Amino acid sequence: MGATQTIRLNNGITMPALGLGVFQAVPEVTAAAVEEALRLGYRLIDTAAAYGNEREVGEGIRRSGIARSDIFIETKVWISDFGYDATLHAFDKSAGKLGVDQLDLFLLHQPLSSAFDLTLGAYRALEQLLADRRVRAIGVSNFMPDMLHRLLAETSIVPAVNQIEVHPYFQQTELQRLHDEHGTLTQAWSPIGGITSYRGGSKSTFDDPLLQQIASEFDKSPAQVMLRWHLQQGRSAIPKSTRPERIAENLDVFDFELSPAQLAAIDALDTGVRGGPEPDSITLDNYGREIPEA
Repeated sequence: MGATQTIRLNNGITMPALGLGVFQAVPEVTAAAVEEALRLGYRLIDTAAAYGNEREVGEGIRRSGIARSDIFIETKVWISDFGYDATLHAFDKSAGKLGVDQLDLFLLHQPLSSAFDLTLGAYRALEQLLADRRVRAIGVSNFMPDMLHRLLAETSIVPAVNQIEVHPYFQQTELQRLHDEHGTLTQAWSPIGGITSYRGGSKSTFDDPLLQQIASEFDKSPAQVMLRWHLQQGRSAIPKSTRPERIAENLDVFDFELSPAQLAAIDALDTGVRGGPEPDSITLDNYGREIPEA
């Protein structure tokens, strides 16, 4: 294990295609999960200010003994810290908690469509951080086509990444096509459809008969099949787990290949039903909360 695949971003830097996500990983277990992932061969770690575990991610990275330059760290600015000056300070908070001087990828966590002037100010701060080489790439998360068009029209740097919900049951193909047109990488959160099980939907990707059938043909799990599907279609994926056996399983996806027919069959599973919140529903009134200092 430890085989990795990289993707070249639109500004020329490369990042691992597959990484460890730590959404909803409680701080007490986050450091150990990050350390174990790095031991196994992961080199991309995704966190966010709003997850409340950046400090533990930094601790896991330091405990791993792996050189900082060999690890790709991405984190996200929460909406409470949008606006030019506030976002510059949000970088200091995140970098301080992570214990690093430079971030590899810095994203706006939500579009905050109800106060888009703050969103634009936040993105201009990311552009400044990029110019100052405090970050190596910048991007967004959960931006839908209308918000992406507005951002592109009013800023100068095309986002390197848009991190969005993508799994077999919710694929956002129109948005992915827009990414392709602009050279923005699609990075999938909930890439194996975990949200379809813990949100109490009627149908979970893990129980899908087609995914189970394909998995049995390769002696793999449905989760591994879904990750392979992302990788073969050129996306980045950041599956979350804190269990060592699952962290290992999610990385063990480089020794088989899905056929064009299998990829097409998985594509056909799209229901168009979003598992996460509608991006426009994320407002400061509903979701604003103070992000602690470093």
